[in-house]
Amino acid sequence: MKIIKLGIISVIVFAILISGFSLFFPSHIRISKAVNINADRSVVAQQVKDTANWKQWYPGADSVQLVVTITSATDSLITADSKIAGQRKAISGWNIFDAGVPNTVTVQWYMDFHLGWLPWEKFSGLLLEKRYGPVMEKGLENLKKLAEK
Repeated sequence: MKIIKLGIISVIVFAILISGFSLFFPSHIRISKAVNINADRSVVAQQVKDTANWKQWYPGADSVQLVVTITSATDSLITADSKIAGQRKAISGWNIFDAGVPNTVTVQWYMDFHLGWLPWEKFSGLLLEKRYGPVMEKGLENLKKLAEK
């Protein structure tokens, strides 16, 4: 009986420690990537604003069930709510600004994730960069190739 009590107390103490440790992790994660594109701002903005064009540059948009809602769009900032089936919702944004070189813009793509308070949700935030970073880089390279044609 003493071993069972010790086991239960150990599990409770361990759970409290893990929960306490997870409080030091942020509940808001932003992943950001950028690229310079030799094209007019309006060409790049049109590719991002029109979700029908995403199949040409957004990795996986042609093969996964991606639900996207453009929430705001100006000539320099486009934001969207996106959700891939079976994954968490993300807020995506594309800042388009002059790169300081004629006919060149810098496109910054960011994704915001709002995690819950549960420890496993916060620990999963450590892996978001590894999962979404390469996809975002590939998407920006595809957008660059498409806009520079």
